[in-house]
Amino acid sequence: MDRLDAMSVLLAVVEAGSLSAGARHLRAPLATVSRKVAELEQHLGTRLLVRTSRRLALTDAGRSFVAASRRLLGQLE
Repeated sequence: MDRLDAMSVLLAVVEAGSLSAGARHLRAPLATVSRKVAELEQHLGTRLLVRTSRRLALTDAGRSFVAASRRLLGQLE
């Protein structure tokens, strides 16, 4: 798994507000986006997102990870 790519995918999902909207923004299949987020969660050993049929919410760990990812990816740019 490319962790930087997975971080970018997670940020796109969070900023778009849903997995579907994130996938559209990235022009990637929904299944790919969902798999990358799930693999990242598995790698970290914690849930980053709470998914329901109506909404997507960050867990506490997710909020921390998203903030760190934004800083890291911003520095890499």
